[in-house]
Amino acid sequence: MPHEIKAGSILVRENTVFPPGVSVESEVLFSGWRLVGNLDGSAFARIVAKADWHFFYLAGEIRAVAIGTGGTAAFRRALKRILTKREGQNHNSLEITEVTVKRFLGIPFISVKANSRHLQEGIGLVPAKDFVLRNPAWAPDEKPATDRYTAMISSS
Repeated sequence: MPHEIKAGSILVRENTVFPPGVSVESEVLFSGWRLVGNLDGSAFARIVAKADWHFFYLAGEIRAVAIGTGGTAAFRRALKRILTKREGQNHNSLEITEVTVKRFLGIPFISVKANSRHLQEGIGLVPAKDFVLRNPAWAPDEKPATDRYTAMISSS
């Protein structure tokens, strides 16, 4: 691989839409995932912010370990485990936060830590169609929502 994967590297899904006018060099890393070249998370966030888009940082670190020296094969196994752990999430990118090569009882292993990130145009992480408060009177085809809670959001 021409670009080295290290702490700060960004992975994006292949179908991720980038802001208009923003061209980012990337290469295929795994099936469905691309590695953003020559940019770390903060540099990528600055480029995205200039285009009035948002690059969300989502809480919750994801960790994976793979047995082997600090070589490419062990690192790829650890990355695949991280991507498998976050399959149910709808976030479109990932930032590698730490890569550590260690030994335990003489056995070498690599530890990789990452955080989910999400690139989108709007400021709200929840899609607008899902954010509307639902009222049974507005949707006559639905059964009354007796087990739902109603939230009031103040704009002041």
